[in-house]
Amino acid sequence: MHDSQRSDLAEQHPVATSFSTRLWHLLITPYTPQPEARSFVEQAQSQEDHRAKASVAVVDARQSDQFFGVPLTRRGIQAVYLKIENRSPGLLRLQLVKIDPNYFTPLEAAAANHFSIARRLTAFGLVGWIFFLPVLLLVPLKLISAYRANHRMDDFFRSQGFRLRPLEPGETREGLVFTSLDAGTKVVHVLLESTRDTLDSTTGNLTTGGPIAEAVEFMFSIPVPGIAADYLKRDFAALETPHELVDCDVPTLVGRLVKMPATTTNSTGIKHGDPANLVVIGEFETILAAFAARWDESESITLATCWKTLKAFMLGTHYRYSPVSPLYLFGRSQDIALQRTRRSINDRLHLRLWLTPLRFQQQPVWFGQISRDIGVRFTTKTWNLTTHRVDPDVDESRDYVVEDLMQAQHVDATGYVSGVGECDSSAPRHNLTGDAYFTDGLRAVILLSGTRTQPRFVAWS
Repeated sequence: MHDSQRSDLAEQHPVATSFSTRLWHLLITPYTPQPEARSFVEQAQSQEDHRAKASVAVVDARQSDQFFGVPLTRRGIQAVYLKIENRSPGLLRLQLVKIDPNYFTPLEAAAANHFSIARRLTAFGLVGWIFFLPVLLLVPLKLISAYRANHRMDDFFRSQGFRLRPLEPGETREGLVFTSLDAGTKVVHVLLESTRDTLDSTTGNLTTGGPIAEAVEFMFSIPVPGIAADYLKRDFAALETPHELVDCDVPTLVGRLVKMPATTTNSTGIKHGDPANLVVIGEFETILAAFAARWDESESITLATCWKTLKAFMLGTHYRYSPVSPLYLFGRSQDIALQRTRRSINDRLHLRLWLTPLRFQQQPVWFGQISRDIGVRFTTKTWNLTTHRVDPDVDESRDYVVEDLMQAQHVDATGYVSGVGECDSSAPRHNLTGDAYFTDGLRAVILLSGTRTQPRFVAWS
């Protein structure tokens, strides 16, 4: 039967064709990727200079399922499309570990998605096992077709992977990098090591043309669907009305920050909680870019996310995007919550930020609270009778953020201003759930940089 006849038959008898297709797929193990389904390429962001141009796109779950023919994201794997153009006179080599130190090779990603005959046989269900002999007779067919499908999968993944050999001058290369799964905002750090060497395409020998040149770096922050981040419900434009904006110089900024609320509160503003010990200056996009490589966004509190949190709590596992309980400043709960989990959901740092009416150097000023969860304890002050136990040395958590962002090279300047006031461990204060804390009473102030840089000013307390 010709393809046109099959098409006509499918149009005339869609139900019968669908049934026959399902039956055929039940008998064998098909692998049907769609290499032409490359809509993610059109979504690519680009950055360039005189030495190179890089284009990057994150393949979302729907696109991944269609393109690869297998549910890649269910295995914790996320494909990133990458296109590099070498405009320099020397070789450029991509440092893949900068994109993800735990990246998957193409064949490793394929192997994680290989068809298993045991999983396929379960498709027959109970009725199939009642008629055990017919099922047993089909096992060789299933085994052979799964073996061939896995080989086709290997070939397809390998053909789509980004080749890790040096790019010659004038060369353009594209392909997919298989990374760990991220949602919310994914930071893709493209680092191209540069030399003035040239490669003889005939002999494969390198000809040295001079010393190592400066590396080429591009940093991409790409939104990825998959979580209901809490900040999606915030209208930042409404919070930042033009008549309230005050663009401060340094002395004015310091004076205004000192007069800001010393602590967070409950919803009514009557009871005082954790110290407001952090100030971050930068655009919203800059904040996400600075934190996203090391921190995760937080989901809104819903029945679904509460259930995820409960499961993670009971099993002692990770839930990277677990909701953060509300604290209040300026009469509202936090505008953004970020977190960095460690061994489990019970061990994490969580950061809350509120947009203020202030601006410094035309950039918005955010007030923040940072603390570290170090366990779980019983309390009568919450509806579920449990709460995270907070590390009482809140200054350590505050300074961790400063050092973390400096290491990530996203700090332009940093210093300290007066905040809640000093108290030591012999006479601690307490937050809303009764956890004790002690502090030197200062707030860390961080001026973020939109690009990777070394800080031009650092004032330690």
